[in-house]
Amino acid sequence: MLNALLFGVVASSALVIGAVAGAYWSPPRHLLAAALAFASGALMSALAFDLFEESFRASGAWLSGIGLVGGAVTFVVADALLDRYIAEGGSNVMAPNSAFALLAAVTLDGIPENIALGVSLLEATGSGALALLFAIFASNLPEALGGAVGMREQGRSKVFVIGVWAATAVLLAAAVVIGNGALKGVSEAMGVMSEELVAVMLSFAGGAVLASLADTLMPDAYREGGRLVAFATAAGFLLSFLISQ
Repeated sequence: MLNALLFGVVASSALVIGAVAGAYWSPPRHLLAAALAFASGALMSALAFDLFEESFRASGAWLSGIGLVGGAVTFVVADALLDRYIAEGGSNVMAPNSAFALLAAVTLDGIPENIALGVSLLEATGSGALALLFAIFASNLPEALGGAVGMREQGRSKVFVIGVWAATAVLLAAAVVIGNGALKGVSEAMGVMSEELVAVMLSFAGGAVLASLADTLMPDAYREGGRLVAFATAAGFLLSFLISQ
C-alpha cells in the first residue's frame, strides 16, 4: 500500500508542478504541443506493452479484448456526457474549450490511468509500473500547465488555480491506492480467479487511455503544433518503451 501511495504521489505531483508553472508563466504554444505529443507517445507505449500485453498474456484474446472495448466505450460515453453538460452551460465558466473543461477532462482521463497504475503494481515486475508512471507524469504536466494558464487568463487568482489542481492531484493519487488496494483484497479472497480480474482491469484501463489519446491528447497536440509533433510523439514512445525494458 505504501508503494502504491508513493507512485500515486509522484504521478500526480506533475499536476501541481504544472499548475504552479502555469500560474506564473505562459509557455509558447509549440512547446506545449510538443509536450502533449511526447506524453501521447509515452502513453501509447505504456498501454501497448504494460497494460494490454500483460492482460493478453494472463487472460487471452477474448477477455482482454472485452476489457479494452469496455474501457473505450466507458470513456467515450462519459466524455460525451461531459461535452453535453459543457454545451448546456452556455456562457458560464464551463464553456466549451475552457480551462475548466480541460480540468474535467484531465480528471476523466486520470482516474482510469491511475487505477491502472495501481493495478500494474500487482504484476511485481516493476518495469511496467515505472513506464506507466513515467507516461502518466509526462501527460499530467503539460495538461495542468495549459489548464492553469487558461484559468489565469479567465481571471482566476494564482491561489485558486494552484488549489484546484492540487485537489485534483490528491483525487488521482487516491485512485492509484484504490486500484492497488481493492484488487489486492480481491486477489486474497479469490486466489487464482483474481488473475483474470486483474487482466480485465488492465485492458479496461488501456481502452480508456487509448480513447483519451484519440479524443483529447493527440488532436490537441496536432492542432497546436502541426505535423512536427510527430517527432515528439515518437520520442515519447521510444523513451517509455526503453524504460519498460
